[in-house]
Amino acid sequence: MRVKQPARRVAWPREVRGVHVTMALAGLEGKVAEYVSLKALGLNTLEVDVKDENGKIGFVSAVMPKLAREVGAAQPYYDVGKVVRRVHAAGMYLIGRVVVMQDPTLSAARPDLALLRPDGSRWLNNGGLGWVNPYDDRVWRYVVGVGKAAAKAGFDEVQFDYVRFPSDGDVSQIVFRHKVREPKGTTIARFLRYAGAQLHPLGVRVSADIFGLAATHDLGIGQVPRRVAKYVDALYPMVYPSHFSSGEYGIANPDAYPGRTVARALFDFRRQVKGTKTALIPWLQDFSLADQYGLIEVTDQIAAARRQHARGFLLWNPEGVYTQEALTN
Repeated sequence: MRVKQPARRVAWPREVRGVHVTMALAGLEGKVAEYVSLKALGLNTLEVDVKDENGKIGFVSAVMPKLAREVGAAQPYYDVGKVVRRVHAAGMYLIGRVVVMQDPTLSAARPDLALLRPDGSRWLNNGGLGWVNPYDDRVWRYVVGVGKAAAKAGFDEVQFDYVRFPSDGDVSQIVFRHKVREPKGTTIARFLRYAGAQLHPLGVRVSADIFGLAATHDLGIGQVPRRVAKYVDALYPMVYPSHFSSGEYGIANPDAYPGRTVARALFDFRRQVKGTKTALIPWLQDFSLADQYGLIEVTDQIAAARRQHARGFLLWNPEGVYTQEALTN
């Protein structure tokens, strides 16, 4: 069956001003309209979960990979047609987040696609969550197939998250089947090259989330900005100040100096992607951990991103509650 392509895409904002929306929130009556109303304050982008950290997929579609239906991943958390129409009717940009390697749902249903332990049991991270195998082409096809369904539903961009090797848990116990003799960074770059080749013809942009320290240190998880930059339209460094250790960049408490921390991290990213057309759009912290965050802290990060010539920003709050006044600056 030939799938009709969306009639139009929304142009990429000159400066992205967006927020993250979970699939549960996207399914609440009136919630998407509530976020869309923030356009009056400057919001122009929504980033909505298509496939989340639990391996669940937020909507059901005839073009979703068969495997998604077989393992029970695809669920009607929200009406994707209504979400797309509502966001586009407001002239806002819509990003679909697709989590790649952390996938408790698929790894449990299909152990042949999972990371395993030497005894053949499923490897789990510190949170008790299973991962799929970054070397397995079947995993690549599945995840990109989910991205294709999002593109055909009308999303303007497919953003891959957890596009990396595991970082927490006893990684020494992981058995990588089909392992390729190459650096981890090459494997992740090859995946994003494949994803771009499959998705760009559908008229969507392709992007990736990446750890905030990935441009400063080799984290051993395959995220090398200079390697992946040539294959994606945008990189989204997760430069949450609370996630930086004491002393990083010579800052005793990075969480207490959000603007300084964000600027320093993005400076290193700018050096790594220099000479490419990849846009840098950081994820900024709009939540509190050790230090209390409010308008001053959020706007301090936004100002720092602008000083580093970022093409905008996305705000992250796991509860979906955002500092609205920060959008007006």
